[in-house]
Amino acid sequence: MKVIQSTLIFLFVLFFSNIVSAQYGNNGYNNGYGGNYGSNRRVNSGMDQSMSQQKPKEIPVEVTVAKIMERIQPELNLDELQIIAISNILNENIRTQGMLIKAEVSQEAKMENIKVLTEVTDRKIMELLNADQKAKYIALNDAAKNPKKSKKKKKSE
Repeated sequence: MKVIQSTLIFLFVLFFSNIVSAQYGNNGYNNGYGGNYGSNRRVNSGMDQSMSQQKPKEIPVEVTVAKIMERIQPELNLDELQIIAISNILNENIRTQGMLIKAEVSQEAKMENIKVLTEVTDRKIMELLNADQKAKYIALNDAAKNPKKSKKKKKSE
């Protein structure tokens, strides 16, 4: 009787310990302490973090420059040489801005550097324009800096 009772208890414990072990993703490995459960959780959380930390794709500089040129070319009535020269200046400006933004300096220093870069870029572009284009370029810059005023003017017209 004791042998049958001991065998049943042994089988009962063996059967249920295997089920408990399987709940932890262990399946009998790592000495039954649920070693795989913790590692699976770490692997999954690592994948979630890498997915959530992915940066949005950066827009290529050439695309940005093309959009700017589409906007200013009809307004300023630029010739082909001016388009190429201004495109090159804008390419350089945007690439430099990207480097300035990524630089590990204070926010104030970044803003000051970008302001100086913008002034230099405007000066270079102004050198390429004739008097009529310069006036239109200044008006475009003012409209870009103060968009609320330009919208009011458009509505009143």
